[in-house]
Amino acid sequence: MRIERVAEESLGGGFAGLKTIAAYRTGLDVGAADVDAAREAFRASGPRLGAKPLLELALWDALEANAADPLPLQVHCGFGDSDLLLPRADPTWLKPAIERYRSTPFVLLHCYPFVREAGWLAHVYGNVFFDLSLTIPHVSRPAEMVRQALELAPASKLLYASDAARTPELYLLAARWWRTALAEVLGAELPAADAERVGSMILRENARAVYPLDG
Repeated sequence: MRIERVAEESLGGGFAGLKTIAAYRTGLDVGAADVDAAREAFRASGPRLGAKPLLELALWDALEANAADPLPLQVHCGFGDSDLLLPRADPTWLKPAIERYRSTPFVLLHCYPFVREAGWLAHVYGNVFFDLSLTIPHVSRPAEMVRQALELAPASKLLYASDAARTPELYLLAARWWRTALAEVLGAELPAADAERVGSMILRENARAVYPLDG
């Protein structure tokens, strides 16, 4: 099945977004699509499609197919699976794609240790959003991560997420530590009413604005 058909079915199938884990396979330094190289890589591939030309073609095809009525594209970046090469998981590699598909919302996931880089992208590009899932609860200074995230990025660009996909206790810990970190950071910078309003944006309203969750 071609990538274009997959994207079209996603758009009409009640999905709220698309996702790529290219950072964990070949990196976010995504080059131009090369159909011949991708075809050769596919012929030589085993059960896991991990060749760079193949993933580059798939990503560009998906972005193109998604462009007319775009769903948000979630992009894993920063730390995560053991097979990634961390420098290639820096979200700033996505700059050409972000600029080419300005109507597509890019949602950067995880981000650590590139929290400031993600915040910069969200600061300069209207179509970039990010979360600190996995970073919180795993990093030991959650409030510092929130501070770094909001050094440049508008509060409207930061989304709560836990990425608690394996250990059930992490859902509870992430929720608690996010709330504690937001209370510490926002409480120190804003009047109480404004801190509560911004905290609600980050914990709920920003995600509702980015993803087509209603209707």
